[in-house]
Amino acid sequence: MSDAPLPMPAFTSWPTFPFEGDLRVKPLEEPADVEPPRHGEDPAECSACRAPDEAYIWVSERWRVRALDRPTGLPMVLILESRSHLDLGDLPNLLAAELGVLTVRLERAVRSLDGVARVHVNRWGDGSAHLHVWFLARPFGRLQLRGTFLSLWDDILPRIPEPVWRENLALVAEWLAEFGGKALAEPPHIDWQTPVSFSAPAQRDSASPDGTEELAHGAVVSDGAGQLETIDDSTSPGTPPAGSSGRGAGASTSTGSPTASNASEGSTGPAVASTAAPGAGAFGATAAAAATGPSDATTGTAPDKHRSG
Repeated sequence: MSDAPLPMPAFTSWPTFPFEGDLRVKPLEEPADVEPPRHGEDPAECSACRAPDEAYIWVSERWRVRALDRPTGLPMVLILESRSHLDLGDLPNLLAAELGVLTVRLERAVRSLDGVARVHVNRWGDGSAHLHVWFLARPFGRLQLRGTFLSLWDDILPRIPEPVWRENLALVAEWLAEFGGKALAEPPHIDWQTPVSFSAPAQRDSASPDGTEELAHGAVVSDGAGQLETIDDSTSPGTPPAGSSGRGAGASTSTGSPTASNASEGSTGPAVASTAAPGAGAFGATAAAAATGPSDATTGTAPDKHRSG
């Protein structure tokens, strides 16, 4: 092969290409004699097979959906995996049909999120032997992110806030669970900032608009009939003072201390536990019951869309 440098391809001048400046093409290596094994060719070493259901945002009898372990630059990046250790070309007809239905359903769920214009669906398959299909959400209005380079932009853009990410995961999981399976992602916890203590308002003497006077050790109130009554603050709340008719007893107000409210997630990532929708399965007549328990495997890591495909 000639040692002359390869010409720059035309896509480097596209508006969607994420780089600029002086670029050059890497030399093309000689073809390998043998294809290297992909990760997880042996099911016993496959991280997808060993991962428990808790590592996923939604699970069913034959499929699972997972997110990356942290937010990225795109509103949503998800991976659809088969439970069985199969590659795309190995799927039996039933799973092949379900893959089509789930692909459409998951695309709709991601596209329903706020700020999402399109959903890119990709399958590379060079890094991991276990079938996994990528779903990448393109933000609305970000026309520079259209097309081929969306997965590159995902690594370049600033990460979205984690609470937004977790909420999006919970929404997608619940969408899928409406058709069967179990949502495991939860929305983020609400971080209430509760005061340590409450201070009583300072007592003061002042004239009211109707000419009556507020006293430091009592309150002048009207009984609604033109008569004025004095309530001594030395009495217990809710107990009328001696000799009174009791009409002023309701003027006392007790102050309660708000308690922190906690939400509970499947995460999603996460906080309020999602409830799986009842039903026989995620695919109607073609799917079996979609309730499955967690596996005994250890948690695996999601494949990298650039390094493992």
